[in-house]
Amino acid sequence: MSPYSHILLATDFSEETDAVVERAQAMAHANQCLLSLIHVIEPISIAYGGEFPFDLSDLHKEVEKQGNTRLNELAEKLDIPKERCYLEIGLTEKEILRTASENSADLIVVGSHSKHGLSLLLGSTANAILHHAECDVLAVRVRKPK
Repeated sequence: MSPYSHILLATDFSEETDAVVERAQAMAHANQCLLSLIHVIEPISIAYGGEFPFDLSDLHKEVEKQGNTRLNELAEKLDIPKERCYLEIGLTEKEILRTASENSADLIVVGSHSKHGLSLLLGSTANAILHHAECDVLAVRVRKPK
């Protein structure tokens, strides 16, 4: 029996995350298991804190449209069916944890953008997922391409 049956790959589509995608794909292949994708869009009020005195609904719709397009492109590249692709709106770590739990993922693969401060060892999102996940978490160290 393989150690993992369902891997959830969390992506932010940054250019540094190719290594994360490659690692998740290799692990799914080695374990002969399902691979799912998640991308979380944080509402601007969460990402930047507070309320804004103007309507941001058009901006939210555009960000969601772009996220959906990029998620579908990555899914096609990795041969992942759309029913295993999740575009969620909310707090990144909470949505990743919820989606992993609801879909019985037994491994979450995330990138770690550790740079400075309290997030020196792991990025803050990866750190939150690591400490609150009910399943295993693989934090892949990502570096900017040279």
